[in-house]
Amino acid sequence: MSSVKIQLRRKGILTLPVSLRRKYDLDENDVFTLEDLGDGSFLLIPEVSKVAHLGDRVADVMAEEDTSLEEMLEALDEERERYYREQYEQP
Repeated sequence: MSSVKIQLRRKGILTLPVSLRRKYDLDENDVFTLEDLGDGSFLLIPEVSKVAHLGDRVADVMAEEDTSLEEMLEALDEERERYYREQYEQP
């Protein structure tokens, strides 16, 4: 475990060193949870964007299945139409 010094600035702003931002792929507007450990120590935990995480999963599946974006969008349209028929059309 390594440590770095950071300074609390006006309005409570902390700047993370670029080495950590690069290492953990952190960007502006990322959200963190700050856990107060109760003894003057804090734990800063980055929250993974659910949209980004799901997008990565979709990209992985598309690559595994050798599926293009156009094919995926066509399949989604077909599924949406099927769902609509099942849910809303009268028998």
